[in-house]
Amino acid sequence: MTPEEARKNLRDLELREFAYNHAAGMLYFDGVTAAPKGTYISRGKTLSVLNEAAYSLSNSEEARETLRVLSEHMDELTPAEQRIVELREKNFADKDVYDYAPADFEDAMDSYRRVLEITGGICADVIAANAEDVDKEGPRVVDDHVVYARGTQANLDAIRKAGLGGIHLPRKYEGLNMSLICFVMANEMVARGDAGFENIWGLQDCAETINEFASEEIKQKYLPLVSRGATCAMALTEPDAGSDLQAVMLRAHYDEASGKWLLNGVKRFITNGDGDISLVLARSEEGTKDGRGLSMFVYDRRDGGVKVRRIENKLGIKGSPTCELVYTNAPAELVGDRKLGLIKYVMSLMNAARLGIGAQGTGLCEAAYREALKYANERQQFGKPIIQFPAIYEILTNMKAKLYASRAMLYETARFVEIYKCWAEIGKERPLTAEEKSEMKAYNKLADAFTPLCKMFASEYANQLAYEAIQIHGGSGYMKDYPIERIYRDARITNIYEGTTQLQVVAAIRHVTTGTFLAQMKAYEAAERPAEFKFQLDKLIAMREEYERAIARVTGGDSEQIEFHARRLVEMTGHIVLSHLLLRQAAESEEYRVPAEAYIKYAQAQNKAAAEFIANSCCGDIDLYKAVLNETLE
Repeated sequence: MTPEEARKNLRDLELREFAYNHAAGMLYFDGVTAAPKGTYISRGKTLSVLNEAAYSLSNSEEARETLRVLSEHMDELTPAEQRIVELREKNFADKDVYDYAPADFEDAMDSYRRVLEITGGICADVIAANAEDVDKEGPRVVDDHVVYARGTQANLDAIRKAGLGGIHLPRKYEGLNMSLICFVMANEMVARGDAGFENIWGLQDCAETINEFASEEIKQKYLPLVSRGATCAMALTEPDAGSDLQAVMLRAHYDEASGKWLLNGVKRFITNGDGDISLVLARSEEGTKDGRGLSMFVYDRRDGGVKVRRIENKLGIKGSPTCELVYTNAPAELVGDRKLGLIKYVMSLMNAARLGIGAQGTGLCEAAYREALKYANERQQFGKPIIQFPAIYEILTNMKAKLYASRAMLYETARFVEIYKCWAEIGKERPLTAEEKSEMKAYNKLADAFTPLCKMFASEYANQLAYEAIQIHGGSGYMKDYPIERIYRDARITNIYEGTTQLQVVAAIRHVTTGTFLAQMKAYEAAERPAEFKFQLDKLIAMREEYERAIARVTGGDSEQIEFHARRLVEMTGHIVLSHLLLRQAAESEEYRVPAEAYIKYAQAQNKAAAEFIANSCCGDIDLYKAVLNETLE
């Protein structure tokens, strides 16, 4: 029996056993409610037969052989997953250089699993345990610099002691060289423990930008520091330049005497602004006012020249210091080429940050769902746990479906980004073949399309699930006695920073109108699925056809029509893509069957409403909503 046959066999066994147990359960239920008198003997015999059949099935030679094969191949990856490991590890060339580098696939998977287990342990035992105290204490400014809350410092100490800095960096910079998918898994766990601390931990992404674009000298100087636990920050926004980064005015001029660039100006809303190593967007070209005059710089806090003016008093993520910074002749080093700071480097940095927020949002979804499920099982009303009421179990089922959908999108996006990034890194060492270049280009396109979708849905679902969890808690959820109050506050920022949901729509709509998402939907449709999922697949095909009609109607008008309906189209896109991802998972594991079916029902309803709105719209309708432009407050 091959591993593929064993996986299919296990699904069949699970379905058969479920059918026996379900039939027995229904028979028992009917027996104690509405069964005719005098049938208990035959009913008892039937129950006995069904239970025996279920037991025999689970203990059969077929089941034992299936489990034996799966256990022998549990570390085997799908071809796509194997390709990621192969590319990341570069055919395991590091094994001859570093004693901790894996020698083969099995060794790599064991290494990845161990690192994630260590991370999970720290998240549970340290980060989550400190979350409430960190939320209450928060950071403060002492002598113009940030002092973390005691719990935050304990979190950092635990991470450093475990050697989890530079988790995604190459081994030559003392990193662990773990796959991007493992990194986002770790980010998700950290965010579930404390979303505020994820903002400090997750800014390792800054090191990835240095690794991708900086000179070897700069890499050798800074990247080992990150691997040893140095914290990072990306200083982009300013008081008069929020989302409009072209308006950045912090000045950078080259000092011939020191051979350094000197930075002068103010930055605001900088996450972990007093981090050890910062990437700073600054205006290096005199007389410019747009993005073409901006360059990227790396700043070392040990060099001085930057003061923390204040820490923002935020609604949530209170452990993460959001700083206003004053630069006074702060020495810095140029990353890459001049004038490409915004055009090239910030775009890459922002995409990495958006994937990080996808992980953060998913972690918050998990935290909110667990708190809601726990409370619903414990809270008694009218003589029974509230989870038994339809209003509650429907909410919880939809929450779980959105959680699983968010995670599926996160991992799919990470996979696209991973393959593209691996080829780009290999391309620095040797010329790529035409086939390799084509693959890199294809995955770059998918990564560009899916990243804003991932950030949008993970952050929106984080807010929705936190809201629903509060509702399930009732009045108790509004009190600080339960963690959900903090989770609710922490979630609110996710669909604002690193580009609001509205900006993610702007980034994604191009791939809607040019067919990137449509092509991927059809690729999902063409993938092999077990026959029992044909009904659900047919639903998704019908949704895709409805989606195509909506696109045709919108794109048949002027650009204003596209802008007006952009969010509806992007949301329709996400609902179909997420449904496909969950259906794929349901075909692999029974665990995902209910979430997949529940999500498809939800997605159908949402898309139908959006499609009907678009179908019933005309050009004049936009004027209805423009009326607000003339309103003023007296």
